[in-house]
Amino acid sequence: MIIEPRMRGFICLTAHPDGAAQNVKQQIEYVKSKGPIAGAKKVLVIGASTGFGLSSRITSAFGSDAATIGVFFEKPPMEGKTASPGWYNSAAFEKEAHAAGLYAKSINGDAFSKEVKQQVIDLIKADLGQVDLVVYSLASPVRQHPETGVLHRSTLKPIGGVFSNKTVDFHTGKVSEVTIQPAEGDDIENTVTVMGGEDWAMWIDALKKENLLAEGALTVAYSYIGPALTEPVYRKGTIGRAKDHLEATAFEISDNLKEIGGKAYVSVNKALVTQASSAIPVIPLYISLLYKTMKEMGIHEGTIEQMQRLYAERLYTAGEVPVDDKGRIRIDDWEMRDDVQAKVAELWEQATTENLSEIGDLEGYRKDFYNLFGFDYPGVDYKADANEMVGIESVK
Repeated sequence: MIIEPRMRGFICLTAHPDGAAQNVKQQIEYVKSKGPIAGAKKVLVIGASTGFGLSSRITSAFGSDAATIGVFFEKPPMEGKTASPGWYNSAAFEKEAHAAGLYAKSINGDAFSKEVKQQVIDLIKADLGQVDLVVYSLASPVRQHPETGVLHRSTLKPIGGVFSNKTVDFHTGKVSEVTIQPAEGDDIENTVTVMGGEDWAMWIDALKKENLLAEGALTVAYSYIGPALTEPVYRKGTIGRAKDHLEATAFEISDNLKEIGGKAYVSVNKALVTQASSAIPVIPLYISLLYKTMKEMGIHEGTIEQMQRLYAERLYTAGEVPVDDKGRIRIDDWEMRDDVQAKVAELWEQATTENLSEIGDLEGYRKDFYNLFGFDYPGVDYKADANEMVGIESVK
């Protein structure tokens, strides 16, 4: 079938398998071009199919020759209907990993559930024995709690007051004012339950109890802080509370791993175009201005550049892992540079529908958004018939 992007608001309903394969290949080539990383050799990535999770898996496999197990929750294809983009990414990754002689298997299911945790435990026991790195990169709007069965939904709201600021519709380029009502009722508690650190800790507990974590094993989860500009709706809002919880959980997990010489870290990453960030008011305008600024300064990074730098220059160096005063790895250091933030703040005040295409990088934002779904990659013939029925070798 000929596959074209079909949009509904901030979501693309289709994905292109050939574009996804191109995405994976480009990331692999980047990692290989940077040379080997003395990293982990047996890696579990929870949330492995898109964004930072996919780039983590690629960096481990093609930077450190690691065997990888990937966990994700993706929609397989049906005749005449495409899979979700993460399905095609994972299919392409496994194909490339196997061609390179690397172990790679995947489990498709709800990572919050006891059943999927057990499947992963059984697979590690059967194939790898132990793992020496666990990457936790889940991004989900809902979580069914494995103990209570209650379905929790996260919200993106300010706390304590209404928030109003500029935003942009990245499809049309229209800059407008947006107002977001504050959190109420159980909004904060539900968001922390979905996006906080409880499930990360559950994974580590489950693996440790079965003696599946190697001596000196590391685990890393991903967070975001961002500028003062987005603070009310992000870091000081409901999601910020969840990130606070995630970051606090790292210390609890580190205590739990002391007896095996292990450690848990949270890496604070850069703002990038993701399916989630595209739906957050204010963020697309901020990213558009940030991209323009960082590209002009020659310090722009995508997910693969961020993860390669995290592993090569932070997690796996000879000395201590460098952290900030709250124990976090800061791979958002270039985004948060004073000169970068001063320029973005100056552009923010100027931004209008009329001038955004000049002072911001809306085109770069749109391209990255379409790339998430396998579209707009050079070298892919989007007018040709594509086979939507692509399988993942290890997922039956």
